[in-house]
Amino acid sequence: MMVGSRRTFVLAAAVVATCLLIEIGAAAQASPPQAAPEKVPLSDEVFKSIQILKGIPVDTFFETMGMFASAMGNDCTFCHVKEAYYDKTQFAQVTPKMQRARQMLTMMNDLNERYFAGRTRVTCFTCHGGSNAPRSEPDLALQYGEAVEDPNARDFPVDTRVTGEQVLDKYLQVLGGADRLSKFTSFTARGMYSGFDTAQEKVPFDLFAKAPNQQTMVVHLATGASTRTFDGRNGWYAGPDQPVPLLTLTEGNLDRARLEAIVAFPAGIKTAFPRWRTGRTAIDGNEVRIVQGMGAAQALANFYFDDAGLLVRMVRWTRTPVGFIPTQVDYSDYRDVAGAGIKMPFKRTVTQTYMQMTIELSEVQPNVQIQAARFARPAPVTPVIK
Repeated sequence: MMVGSRRTFVLAAAVVATCLLIEIGAAAQASPPQAAPEKVPLSDEVFKSIQILKGIPVDTFFETMGMFASAMGNDCTFCHVKEAYYDKTQFAQVTPKMQRARQMLTMMNDLNERYFAGRTRVTCFTCHGGSNAPRSEPDLALQYGEAVEDPNARDFPVDTRVTGEQVLDKYLQVLGGADRLSKFTSFTARGMYSGFDTAQEKVPFDLFAKAPNQQTMVVHLATGASTRTFDGRNGWYAGPDQPVPLLTLTEGNLDRARLEAIVAFPAGIKTAFPRWRTGRTAIDGNEVRIVQGMGAAQALANFYFDDAGLLVRMVRWTRTPVGFIPTQVDYSDYRDVAGAGIKMPFKRTVTQTYMQMTIELSEVQPNVQIQAARFARPAPVTPVIK
């Protein structure tokens, strides 16, 4: 199905994740016992018809499929058979476009190996740019039209007039002050969730969080409970909406879960990264300040603050075989938390190349006792394939 415009692409991209719940291979078994080292399920162990993208974690495989959707400006049934939209087992059926995509991956890998020492400088998006047919001639309207700046850029001009620490200090002050925030150590919340897995219909969810960085969300889907947990070091998803009984988060997705859990208790945000740099950009026509956290390896995240000092967006990237893939988290609807003397965002929208979800809080209970079991690895759940 074609996408009507780029502005409607986010809705189409949300469909991608639904399409990516491909048939479960025989090797996709329940997680090993707690005492044994946890084995992360890999793409070719779980999905059929994998030829090139072998040996990568399932969550990274989803990001890679999302790159294809974003680069082509379409959803997954553009390459797969249309019947797969309703019957996930149909994704095993090989199509001419799937074969062509494999050729394109081979070409991309060859270019990067030959000219960029194996770094993914050339990606699907480099040539396609959101269109299924790359253009080979200049676009004068693009050349002489109004410049469009992507606020989610990983590289930007550094503003040395203010430090990251100064921006973060203002953020803490606006939320209620460092002293009050340090006393905000746990909370439970309820609200409504909507996303690709609910066809954008709102369903209830429960949220449990404990400082400095533990968080569990339980979404009550029509097909059963979907649990998303970060225990401070590890993260998992388990539910009927997942492609395997227990999806283990890795690399960029794991770090995104860590950062979301830290942001829930802002008193610790300054320790999230060892180094910071700042810049300026605009989101929806409103000027914002970027504070970029930098660490080892691929650790990199942008935090965006409005003129009032509130955090309005966080962007984190995951390294995949086809390039760095962003995850965007937008924060809004800041309200007072009764009994805590602080403010927190009551609305959060997470956007990835293969999914989008929104959570809206309706009730928050601060500084409550939460059992440690709430942050334990969830029990595996048999996925709903159709």
